[in-house]
Amino acid sequence: MEKASAQPVCAQEALELLNCVTQSAFDQEKCLRLLLSLRDCVLSKKVKKFSLDNQDHHQQDTDSVTKKN
Repeated sequence: MEKASAQPVCAQEALELLNCVTQSAFDQEKCLRLLLSLRDCVLSKKVKKFSLDNQDHHQQDTDSVTKKN
């Protein structure tokens, strides 16, 4: 059974990847593992697009995180 939290699908994987690439001691191998983990999550959950909460109110059709037609 999946968690009944309000957290968006694949949010943890996306957050970990974003935090990895912002670290001053950039670890490319670690970030690549996190990228692949996010990719697996996106495929398994059939995610089509990500958006940020504040983008929904300010940028209806100009989502800058990910676009998939």
